[in-house]
Amino acid sequence: MVAKRGAGACALSWDEEGEVSRGEKRRRADGDGSSDVGGGDGGMGAFDALHDELVVSILADVAASAGSPADLAAAMLTCRRFRELGKHGLVLARASPSAVAVRAAAWCDDAHRFLVRCAEAGNVEASYLLGMIMFYCFENRKLGAELLGAAARRGHGEALYSMAIIQFNGSGLPKDGRNLQAGAQLCARAASRGHNDALRELGHCVSDGYGVRRSLSGGRRLLIQANFRELCAAVATGDAGFAAALGSSGECRPPGPHMCLLSDYGCHVAGAAGRRAHAANAFLAGWYASRPLASGAGAAALRMCSQPTCGRPETRKHEFRRCSVCSAVIYCSRACQALHWKVAHKSACVPMAHWLVAANAGAGNAVGAAAAAAAQMAMP
Repeated sequence: MVAKRGAGACALSWDEEGEVSRGEKRRRADGDGSSDVGGGDGGMGAFDALHDELVVSILADVAASAGSPADLAAAMLTCRRFRELGKHGLVLARASPSAVAVRAAAWCDDAHRFLVRCAEAGNVEASYLLGMIMFYCFENRKLGAELLGAAARRGHGEALYSMAIIQFNGSGLPKDGRNLQAGAQLCARAASRGHNDALRELGHCVSDGYGVRRSLSGGRRLLIQANFRELCAAVATGDAGFAAALGSSGECRPPGPHMCLLSDYGCHVAGAAGRRAHAANAFLAGWYASRPLASGAGAAALRMCSQPTCGRPETRKHEFRRCSVCSAVIYCSRACQALHWKVAHKSACVPMAHWLVAANAGAGNAVGAAAAAAAQMAMP
């Protein structure tokens, strides 16, 4: 059976007790939902003789390797027994991150119930995704924070980092509700789990004394470590941006992209533009692409993080930090600022020569304007 891509959990109908049934369009002509996997003479076949534990184990392996919610739905729609055993907690707990990656365009009540069942079964990825949806999309801060906290307590790196961003920004709270110390601690835990964006954020926190004791040398070491991880990931995946810096013997030739180890913004790799966003960030971006950010008085002042694949919205006015140079973009975190700088903002940020031209032209200073224009022409 071929399931339509993108149908996801809505291909199945999940009732409040977790029972799963076939959709009307997928019912067989006989209407009984039976399968001919067993014996065709009505007796017990080899498939019917298998113990439920074995079938559940097989379905759990299928769920763990599913590439999309549609793949899992297709497996569960194979026969009545698969539909009955597919609701087992072991199957839902072992569902892969791709299997629970519900898209914003496919959101429905059945998809919601599917994620709830997976989260209740102990699927940490489903708990994180549902927590982000509840916290940002439906503005249910309490439930969203509980789900994110449940995933963070189980060591989920993305959940730890998202909780750190919430603490740094005081999301869902007044401005004085920010907890910098808690944010730094969560960043440290996420970084220890291998989350590179959290490591970069922690490096800036240590350099600036933001929630932790200030140490310029300690913060610089953390930033270099984050850049080195990014460099290693790019080399391991065969990124074309580093091909020119590698000699025939595989050794780096100075100067080359490895010099970005000293940058505050990380390695300027071509693959940064195509870095795949997490399913939760992709959901947020898709959700707010077709829906207004908020409703009520003053909603127009709320903005999205300028890093396109982030998807996080402000929960109050002026929650996110602006670019200190042009003030035209805002970011929920230093990691989003670094990624967007490498991908787009570096070429869009206002150069200083343009400021001088505008300032002197506005003041009517012809000499200053000419000097600024000459300085601009001399820039490489």
